[in-house]
Amino acid sequence: MVLVTAVRDYLSRMLQDISGMKVLILDSHTVSIVSVAYSQSELLQKEVFLVELVDSISKSRESMSHLKAVYFLAPTSENIQFLRRHLVSPRFGEYHLFFSNILKDTQIHILADSDEHEVVQQLQEFYADFVATDPYHFTLNMPSNHMYMLPAVVDHSNLQRLCDRVVDGIAAVFLALKRRPVIRYQRTSDIAKRIAQETAKLMYQQESGLFDFRRTEISPLLLVIDRRDDPVTPLLNQWTYQAMVHELIGIQDNKVDLRNIGKFPKDQEEVVLSSEQDAFFKKNMYENFGDIGMNIKQLVDEFQQISKCNQNIQTIEDMAKFVDNYPEYRKMHGNVSKHVALVTEMSKLVEERKLMVVSQTEQELACNGGQVAAFEAVTNLLNNESVSDIDRLRLVMLYALRYEKESPVQLMQLFNKLSSKSPKYKPGLVQFLLKQAGVDKRTGDLYGNRDFLNIARNMARGLKGVENVYTQHQPLLFQTMESITKGRLRDVDYPFVGNHFQQGRPQEVVIFIVGGTTYEESRCVALQNAMNTGIRFILGGSVILNSKRFLKDLEEAQRIARTSNAI
Repeated sequence: MVLVTAVRDYLSRMLQDISGMKVLILDSHTVSIVSVAYSQSELLQKEVFLVELVDSISKSRESMSHLKAVYFLAPTSENIQFLRRHLVSPRFGEYHLFFSNILKDTQIHILADSDEHEVVQQLQEFYADFVATDPYHFTLNMPSNHMYMLPAVVDHSNLQRLCDRVVDGIAAVFLALKRRPVIRYQRTSDIAKRIAQETAKLMYQQESGLFDFRRTEISPLLLVIDRRDDPVTPLLNQWTYQAMVHELIGIQDNKVDLRNIGKFPKDQEEVVLSSEQDAFFKKNMYENFGDIGMNIKQLVDEFQQISKCNQNIQTIEDMAKFVDNYPEYRKMHGNVSKHVALVTEMSKLVEERKLMVVSQTEQELACNGGQVAAFEAVTNLLNNESVSDIDRLRLVMLYALRYEKESPVQLMQLFNKLSSKSPKYKPGLVQFLLKQAGVDKRTGDLYGNRDFLNIARNMARGLKGVENVYTQHQPLLFQTMESITKGRLRDVDYPFVGNHFQQGRPQEVVIFIVGGTTYEESRCVALQNAMNTGIRFILGGSVILNSKRFLKDLEEAQRIARTSNAI
């Protein structure tokens, strides 16, 4: 069972058993959960005629007793208070209450006491407390994601909130999958350890009854790791479709806002990019940018063929046929123009920002040795007026992560050049990144130069040559999945929580990255799952990063660290 299916099943169960006209009431978190799993037309088919946010509906007093209210909310104290007020003077005929995670007993008592008019028909927990953007990829959409970089002493209460939210999200995923995992974490990360331990406490002590599912022969594995173990992946330009759209334009809850990039007709200002709802995207989301252009041309040709047939309307029957097929035709028209608009815009950005040259150097820095050539290439690009500030910053960061120990003098020269070329550059940001994610802080073999097997693999790759210079980089996650598949994930680097250990290979693995995932990594997971090795991987994280978000989190953490002088 994949995540999107799990969420869709919950929503179907929620809506189909309640007959008649309904209003669906969501909060700012559950609106994302629903929007990626269900389209508006699907909601209409379930007789949902109104979708409202819980805080805005509180402001209205109008009676709508002909409607049945279906609430789907996170079990926060704020939402419970909203509900209390709604139940004291009910506006709808019936109230069906669903929560996205575990309710506390006290919250249930508050709701029971508030239901004086006895309008509540049911109260249930449906564990869809995560945004399932793709079948094997989920996010928690956490606003204060930068907190994971700060030690507990800086802001204890906010860090606790971050941990609580992650633990709740992970718990919901396993409740939806009806599994209880053994848990491992990255040894060098305090926050990964803390989340792993708190998750274990919830699953094996506080709510052990809830997680007491039928045992599988080998328990699934939850592995909690830290984004800072691979700071390279979120810094790279991307060249496969989904990852590239997020890097250059931005995707939020499977939607792309095109208003940032130009004038579009009203119905095309926001477009949906979902592998569940768009067959072309599903087929091409992991393809290289070069191939996408060809495939879109095919799509346009197919559309023109259909248009030609439609122009040939001569009889009443032809017209009736056209009217029958019109919704499909219109949908196809929207789809073609959406993909053409995205690819056109990205081609323009690639040209403007000289991304092919920039990206070639990025890939060299991420994948191949050769410090002298790297220094020269980065220096040349810093001097190139066409290269944007963000690209300059990323190049220096990638160079610093790779050669921090080998060439400190040249690194200083690059810092100085960066400061003089980019007036907006916040001094010390690259050094802050090294403090956070430098070689001394990392567990994994990021550049494949610590472990003998990785050195041999890199040599073999070098001899074979690369079929595409722009996509030669593989995230560290790829090696982690390979180690799990081969039963080689070392206990000293990734210890188990409690007295659990795993005999044999797990068949289901959820890898959670504190600090956020990337679409390059979710592609890696999807391709790994397609190989049918007998293990199914699911990837989750606190947010979905692109380089802009990763740098924003870094800047925010640096700002807080400076004001508190804790780091």
